[in-house]
Amino acid sequence: MLDTLREKANNLPQLPGVYIMLDEQSQVIYVGKAKKLKNRVSSYFHGEHLPKVQAMVDKVADFNVIVAGSEFEALVLENSLIKRHKPHYNILLKDDKGYPFIRVDMKSEYPAMTLSNKAGKDGARYFGPYGGRSQTRDIISTISKALLLPDCSRKFPRDIGKERPCLNYHMGSCAGWCLKDSSAENYRRSMQQAVLILEGKSGELIDELKAQMEQAAEELRFERAAEIRDRLRAIERLANRQRVISTAFADTDAVGFCRGAKSCFTVLHFVDGDLVGKDVEMMDEPIEEDSEAVSDLVRQYFTAHRGGWPKSILLPCEIEDRQELEELLSETAGRRVYIETPKRGERLRLIESAALNAKEEIQRRTTAAQRRSKTLEWLQKALELENFPQRIEAFDVSNLGDTGIVAAMTVHVDGKPLKRDYRKFRMKDLEGQDDYASMYQAVYRRLKHFVEGDEKFSPLPDLLLIDGGDRHASVALEAMEALNVHVPVFGMVKDDRHRTRALITPDGREIGISGNQAVFALIGGIQEETHRFAIEYQRSLRSEAYGSSLDKIPGVGAKRRDDLIKAFKSVKAIRAASLEQLRLVVPKNTAQAVYDYFNKKESEDPCASSPERQEEEN
Repeated sequence: MLDTLREKANNLPQLPGVYIMLDEQSQVIYVGKAKKLKNRVSSYFHGEHLPKVQAMVDKVADFNVIVAGSEFEALVLENSLIKRHKPHYNILLKDDKGYPFIRVDMKSEYPAMTLSNKAGKDGARYFGPYGGRSQTRDIISTISKALLLPDCSRKFPRDIGKERPCLNYHMGSCAGWCLKDSSAENYRRSMQQAVLILEGKSGELIDELKAQMEQAAEELRFERAAEIRDRLRAIERLANRQRVISTAFADTDAVGFCRGAKSCFTVLHFVDGDLVGKDVEMMDEPIEEDSEAVSDLVRQYFTAHRGGWPKSILLPCEIEDRQELEELLSETAGRRVYIETPKRGERLRLIESAALNAKEEIQRRTTAAQRRSKTLEWLQKALELENFPQRIEAFDVSNLGDTGIVAAMTVHVDGKPLKRDYRKFRMKDLEGQDDYASMYQAVYRRLKHFVEGDEKFSPLPDLLLIDGGDRHASVALEAMEALNVHVPVFGMVKDDRHRTRALITPDGREIGISGNQAVFALIGGIQEETHRFAIEYQRSLRSEAYGSSLDKIPGVGAKRRDDLIKAFKSVKAIRAASLEQLRLVVPKNTAQAVYDYFNKKESEDPCASSPERQEEEN
């Protein structure tokens, strides 16, 4: 049992979220939050613990997790789940006294956010209850920092002007309300903004601040505009973190769907504005398109597996039978159930959160090999390949000037680089820089080795990728035809950000890959690796060429040689440099030796006589 739990924990993501410990009867016995789920949950199943913790761990038969958008969101989600399940081992929450509130008395001249064990009837505003005293203090502290409100022990107005501002002011997390010239009116305005956040009305506050910022800019009060801008950004970040407690999502279920090595259908449940649970269904990839698959899954799930019914169901994509499905679910529930596909705002972020949880479930429940295999299956289907692309070879040509043109070949087997099969090619008998002729020669020489029975160039690839467009792919095809070898070949087309955006056939037909993130990452990684390998080879040749000349000069070691190359870029430039120019780079004695070597000896350029390298290197 422990090994199974440990393995499951090790597959968790390094993301913030909440973990839910279950006993053998699937009862919730503990709820906790984590900055990084993998690290926190796996710690329970390694090493020794305090007796209290060990007693809980001994009863754990399984656990669930819900990935959150931020640490703050995880904090609030933990609060929701603790209130709902009242787990035995969350010992601070045995009765209602364990659910503290945030109290704000707006009748006071200087209202403050304070922690209260219960909601009173004294005319103050109470927000909550929250999941524990430490969590409640974290919420107060987070809002205070966002609005630059005091989070210290000073009392207002009693302590105004009596002492120097505390460290919070100097760190920029408080506006310095204890200073003599501070404004009670501005303080009250900031507290009103804090109340809006606690009410879940961050949107109204953001709109108000944007209007104030624009007005200040129009009046040329740029410092004031910048101050409002900084506060606006802090509140926007806080609003994003706080979205799980918004009361706009009472009795709402958000659906996520993701395809991968497996497919995952996820439902996040919101009750009274709190995210209270997650259901997950794993399956083989459905043959239907996403919209049809989501429609079928929603119908089956909500008619067969639900005891209660939400008011709204949020879907990740439009479905053709939305109206019919709405009628079916409403009839089954005995009241109106709405189906929506949000396009913006907080509801869209709920869908994104559900999709993130679906993706993470796939990552946890499948191996890396399974995910790579699924990616290659998609590639085979998209490119209409006869064979599964188990072995992929990629070519790139590099030219940095001094040592001519080189080409590099990388090999990926089952989606992973196989570096022992990488090959390098130094171009022969070419006049000038001709990328197309270079690509033809590199592909021809690689295939010719195979045709001649060279085991180091066997087997043939299932797919050949060429860095460049259709013309580059076309010359690679010509090289294959010249040797009567047949391998599917595609060019890798880059976008304006130098990333692979599509594959292209020799006759110019493009196949987009950006719609599948796994394939996009695989092809992009292959292209970057091939480019890196080519550049690395080119630079090594340049370094050897320079070294073959400079290493012969007495007093010039590796460091002085590198300094000269870095400063002058080429041996030709070093030869032409004056003694004064050389002294600016290396010590006087070394500069004199270099100058004498190139100006007082009648000899050929050592660079010209450097030995030829091996054509194809292992």
